[in-house]
Amino acid sequence: MNDPYRDRIVTIPNIICAMRLAGAIILFWLALTENAVWFAGLFTVLSLSDWIDGKLARWLNQRSDFGARFDSFADSVLYAALFFGLFVLRWDVLKSEAVWWIVAFLSYLLTTLYGLWKYGKVPSYHTYGAKTSQWLILAGAVALLLDYSIWPLRIAMIGVTATNLEAAALTWYLKEWRADVLTILHVLPARGQETR
Repeated sequence: MNDPYRDRIVTIPNIICAMRLAGAIILFWLALTENAVWFAGLFTVLSLSDWIDGKLARWLNQRSDFGARFDSFADSVLYAALFFGLFVLRWDVLKSEAVWWIVAFLSYLLTTLYGLWKYGKVPSYHTYGAKTSQWLILAGAVALLLDYSIWPLRIAMIGVTATNLEAAALTWYLKEWRADVLTILHVLPARGQETR
């Protein structure tokens, strides 16, 4: 049986995910101790771990529905820690950039609530857009934390909003919860996928 979505819990990608979750807790502490450089460094490592666990899940055939949901949860905690850290460490800049991050945050919140309402669980699509946004957020956060430029963060917020709009469209279009949908084009009738 070679089903990539068996309900496996203890896998190498899930262990990496658990380490990312623990590292995110440390980010809260680094923010409270006002250490922007260490915060930026650990956030970079944790962001890279998200890329690594996804690659390993595919290469080792250790993908699972649990893993997709756990990855999304760990990502949510990581980004909550990031926003907490940015608020604590760079509130003066964030205040003047509120429209950029509020729109992105609201798009994420609405997409998540829509998935909960429709499926009873958070969407875990892991689209190409989400993967691209992850890199944009990494660049934007590090640039902001190290006082380089605000533009990478603005670009990241545009990417996050676009990604969340695609996720909302996927939730509207898909009849049942699914993990790992690369783009909305992968669920259109021309691709032969099940729809509403």
